[in-house]
Amino acid sequence: MADTLPSEFDVIVIGTGLPESIFAAACSRSGQRVLHVDSQDLHEDVEEAGALQKNHALVTSTNSTEAADSACLPTEDESLSTVSCEILIEQTPSNDPETALEVNGAEVTGEKENHCDDKTCVPSTSTEEMSENVPIAEDTTEQPKKNKITYSQIIKEGRRFNIDLVSKLLYSRGLLIDLLIKSNVSRYAEFKNITRILAFRDGRVEQVPCSRADVFNSKQLSMVEKRMLMKFLTFCMEYEKYPDEYKGYEEITFYEYLKTQKLTPNLQYIVLHSIAMTSQTASSTIDGLKATKNFLHCLGRYGNTPFLFPLYGQGELPQCFCRMCAVFGGTYCLRHSVQCLVVDKESRKCKAIIDQFGQRIISKHFLVEDSYFSENTCSRVQYRQISRAVLITDRSVLKTDSDQQISILTVPAEEPGTFAVRVIELCSSTMTCMKGTYLVHLTCTSSKTAREDLEPVVQKLFIPYTEVEIENEQVEKPRILWALYFNMRDSSDISRSCYNDLPPNVYVCSGPDCGLGNDNAVKQAETLFQEICPNEDFCPPPPNPEDIVLDGDSLQPEASESSAIPEANSETLKESTNLGNLEEPSE
Repeated sequence: MADTLPSEFDVIVIGTGLPESIFAAACSRSGQRVLHVDSQDLHEDVEEAGALQKNHALVTSTNSTEAADSACLPTEDESLSTVSCEILIEQTPSNDPETALEVNGAEVTGEKENHCDDKTCVPSTSTEEMSENVPIAEDTTEQPKKNKITYSQIIKEGRRFNIDLVSKLLYSRGLLIDLLIKSNVSRYAEFKNITRILAFRDGRVEQVPCSRADVFNSKQLSMVEKRMLMKFLTFCMEYEKYPDEYKGYEEITFYEYLKTQKLTPNLQYIVLHSIAMTSQTASSTIDGLKATKNFLHCLGRYGNTPFLFPLYGQGELPQCFCRMCAVFGGTYCLRHSVQCLVVDKESRKCKAIIDQFGQRIISKHFLVEDSYFSENTCSRVQYRQISRAVLITDRSVLKTDSDQQISILTVPAEEPGTFAVRVIELCSSTMTCMKGTYLVHLTCTSSKTAREDLEPVVQKLFIPYTEVEIENEQVEKPRILWALYFNMRDSSDISRSCYNDLPPNVYVCSGPDCGLGNDNAVKQAETLFQEICPNEDFCPPPPNPEDIVLDGDSLQPEASESSAIPEANSETLKESTNLGNLEEPSE
């Protein structure tokens, strides 16, 4: 592969997360020669420890190391970025030795080739990559019930699971949706609407009314509460026009501000945790009003909730922009590590990279994702942490007539110093899990380890893996079939000045943040693009085929499909939505 790479590019991008992929697509679309590389190392040195056999449960603690290349030295300088993980697996007896005796305790690697950064998403669970043999204790007292999902079935259907390491949703009027439509990249993906927003109160999960119709049809709210809620939400839609309504409350939290309004405690809870989805202790009044307005503004564009989710997971989005980059001439070389950057002693600018085969590749500009820098380069950077958990369960947290619900739930923090936990539950029609199971993502800002932060919420919503079901007892909570806890580094909002001795033509791209949406990734990509190409349009739509003209013997790259952005239509959103075939209905 290295022998066939050109020796010179305009832009080299290292890392294939969402902001890097958007940036690469924008540069390629503007005519820049782009090389996009990603090491995507498969870590074979991960160790398992602490395996337990009690109650057919396996507890695995692992440390996953990720190589980071030197940014400023002409020689290789590797640093380690540690992600601590714990894997919990509900195991049942199985007669199939191929599926019952192997457990992947280190990584979740994919059968499907994926262009996204391994810190951002993991496409699927593969039985072929499993390396540790773990004996399963026999249990002759209980046989799996008919139609009951077992761990061995999950192993057999491993290719059906697409597990994102970063759990996010798309706001229907967010920057990413607008960019997908503007650039016509939306034709490369399909999306489903989030069907319901849930709340957790008094030990119960209940559905929250979102639209005007939902509010007035709700049996959870009294008639007086319905009027109160609609009046307050109407104000939030245009709160900037009525500064007297919130003037004097800017310095207090949104939670305290809600108490000053004529809202019952029930309504305060709904607005704070299920609509604004803001912190009870850290979000200001203005932050809460903005979040509420954004939620309401996104309602109704593609469905009854403000959110969309891409089929096959968030990892599809970087791939879409990588495809756009490739269509316009970008060069991709994955699993291709960069040994170092070569810096000119006089100008202090970066001149080239040296790849794993020793090839020197020259470029004018370099974009590097934060995790690729050495420890010396990042010695002054103060990182936050994100606590994550991924569960595979056998039923939904709120059972309804339909088993194909996609839900988001916010569980408020209970103790000072802790953070609210965001729960996203995906059904099999999202193409992220096998039929009969649900894939559940839990996310919060870290205060302790991921397990310490998230396990209390897991125990409230699900049957812990150590508990044994009692015969003839009606179980309302979902049963955990598999669980993974891990911490991730949050490098968002870190100033460039915090990095040591960066050359002026080396640009830093942060990893994923803890937010629900993707606005930060889009803003970051556009800001970096404007620094390199200040007079260029950011990801314009591709030209129509009839507008392409020959320039000598070369042909300007073109998209294979029609590039015209479709006009609005009044069709209602179907179960699976392709944004390339839909645009905002007329209001």
